[in-house]
Amino acid sequence: QVQLVESGGGSVQTGDSLRLSCAVSGRTFSTLAMGWVRQTPGKEREVVAAVSRVGGVYTGSVKGRFTISKDNAKNTLYLQLNSLKLDDTAVYYCAAGSVSPSTLNSYRLRSTYDSWGQGIQVTVSS
Repeated sequence: QVQLVESGGGSVQTGDSLRLSCAVSGRTFSTLAMGWVRQTPGKEREVVAAVSRVGGVYTGSVKGRFTISKDNAKNTLYLQLNSLKLDDTAVYYCAAGSVSPSTLNSYRLRSTYDSWGQGIQVTVSS
């Protein structure tokens, strides 16, 4: 069973930066499909970034501002959030999938991920 523990959230102002981290244990990290998913009240969870075999996959609203990366030696997934906007306020979840998707678009699907962290709050204010 995969365990995911997020850290690094907090309250910032518009334009600021944050880095989220996700410590992964329980499975061989390099074999997992990994992503970051966020959720705001009243909305469904949205996959904002994922690590594919060819690089990062991002939802349009964060492209160019967020960067996903992973350190296999440390079993850690990261999300660098730059130029934060009010709309980025959400609970961010680290997510892992036990089966790597066969298409890039599948990395954007919530159904790809079957393990979730507890979530961490990111609040952006003006």
